[in-house]
Amino acid sequence: MTERESQDEKSSHEAGLDELELDGMLDGREFPTEEERATLRRVSDAIPWNAFLIAIIELAERFSFYGCSVVFTNFIQQPLPPGSTTGAGFANGQSGALGLGQRASTGLTTFYQFWCYVTPILGAYIADAHLGRYKTICIAVVITLIGHILLVISALPSVIQHGGAIGAFSVALIVMGLGTGMFKSNISPLVAEQYKGTKLFIKTTKTGERVIVDPALTVARIYMVVFYFYLFINVGSLTGKIGMTYSEKYVGFWLAFTLPTVVFLLCPLVLWAGKSRYTHTPPTGSVLATAIRLWRFATRGRWSLNPLRTWRQLTAPQLWENAKPSRVANKPKWMTFDDEWVDEVKRGLKACGVFCWFPLYWLSYNQLNNNLTSQGATMTTHGVPNDILSNLDPLALIIFIPICDQLIYPTLQRAGINFSALKKITAGFVAGTMAMTWAAVLQHYIYKTNPCGYFAATCKNASHNAAVSPLNVWIQTGSYVLIAFSEIFASITGLEYAFTKAPRNMRSLVMAAYLFTSAIAAAIGEAFVSLSADPLLVWNYGTMAVISIVSGVFFWISVRGLDKREDELNNLDRTASRHVKEDNR
Repeated sequence: MTERESQDEKSSHEAGLDELELDGMLDGREFPTEEERATLRRVSDAIPWNAFLIAIIELAERFSFYGCSVVFTNFIQQPLPPGSTTGAGFANGQSGALGLGQRASTGLTTFYQFWCYVTPILGAYIADAHLGRYKTICIAVVITLIGHILLVISALPSVIQHGGAIGAFSVALIVMGLGTGMFKSNISPLVAEQYKGTKLFIKTTKTGERVIVDPALTVARIYMVVFYFYLFINVGSLTGKIGMTYSEKYVGFWLAFTLPTVVFLLCPLVLWAGKSRYTHTPPTGSVLATAIRLWRFATRGRWSLNPLRTWRQLTAPQLWENAKPSRVANKPKWMTFDDEWVDEVKRGLKACGVFCWFPLYWLSYNQLNNNLTSQGATMTTHGVPNDILSNLDPLALIIFIPICDQLIYPTLQRAGINFSALKKITAGFVAGTMAMTWAAVLQHYIYKTNPCGYFAATCKNASHNAAVSPLNVWIQTGSYVLIAFSEIFASITGLEYAFTKAPRNMRSLVMAAYLFTSAIAAAIGEAFVSLSADPLLVWNYGTMAVISIVSGVFFWISVRGLDKREDELNNLDRTASRHVKEDNR
């Protein structure tokens, strides 16, 4: 036995013992019977403080990300106001810098969205195979900081005036997108894996009630905590985010990009301060190749020119059972795992199947990043920056996440209603549909009341100033609040689902697959850029509404069988993935 193999076996044995201790198998904890699983109320376990510490890093990164992107649309679309060198529109003008128009702004922001969600695949591979999540996050923070600096440079008055802003801005988007993607695929798994419990167990509450402590509920609470911290930061710093839109309006874009950069500096500070407190999962080697080999082994001989026959054979119950090592007489050299890891890979692939529907959800959600901001510029703002309304989304999250977490979800559980992860995601599609319907109806009335009718975005009065609809910009509130509800139901739950269904040594990769759905949505969104301008904007929002509701219906039809097996999938023996050794060939 080589020294490397000896170390692998030792660490696997120690990890297995840790897992047993954490799951209570060595300290006398009681595990529920099938009857108790069906009858006892479920609660979450205590959340480790390490998760809170890492959440602060997530908060600073998300704050800086949204703090910059909130003014991207105006920076790209609107022209430099007369007499301004910084892009500031001042009291009665519209802030802007590049003057490239709405289609260009939608195209660039959609590309940025695409790039930010392609790069998580690279970050996941580096973390899982080579560096581990902590070191990968540190590298991502450095890259993102460089991108922030380039963004500030692109908004300097001298750069805007001499025509270099678009080049510097484009490079900044690419660099920031690389760092952001590497960060996003690893930070959420790092938060959630600070909690190591994996099995249901029974405890008695202070009131004498026997309840089941459910690790899946605990992970869900942890992801809610990430958003709690993000939202609580916004309670104190929402004024700061609003201040960025006012900085854009009264000072210039250079200040609107500088403030988020300052907040982002919290990331390296907290990473360094808490290094010794975090639970570090070391890289396990590239298990992706092993997983692909397993899938090819399981599906061999099941392909046919008849697509229906192929589908039946690839979805047969025995597909994965026959690929388990215990059932293979002559095992290939790469089959260094046990039966349970096969079950985990099967579950991870089912999760990725669920994620296939998410690009259609993100199409509606992404309207928040560009077209809704442009819509606000065609309404009466009474001196309020048009892009300030995007803050209604996090403000609605501040209000409704605690209500969902502390009131709605527990009430449903006590009433015996299982509002499972897949049901929540379905509700997210419905809320997204309602948001787009609101926006489509509002756009219709903007066209109806604007002096230029169906050409509201470029309408000018006799003084060559923007002529807008008399409708108050705050009517947009409905769209933003409904999008926030869809985010609570679909986006947060998607993070939870990606973590709980992934094999332990493929968590970053499965998380990257979930994030990649946003990249696919951005690519699909590019096909709708032609609708992102007058006089077609009613069709734009209406199309998104129809896509969202139809995909939501088909999503539920496709996953309702999987929903019934939620407990079975969540309670797999997760120590199995410890037994996958690195393929050094």
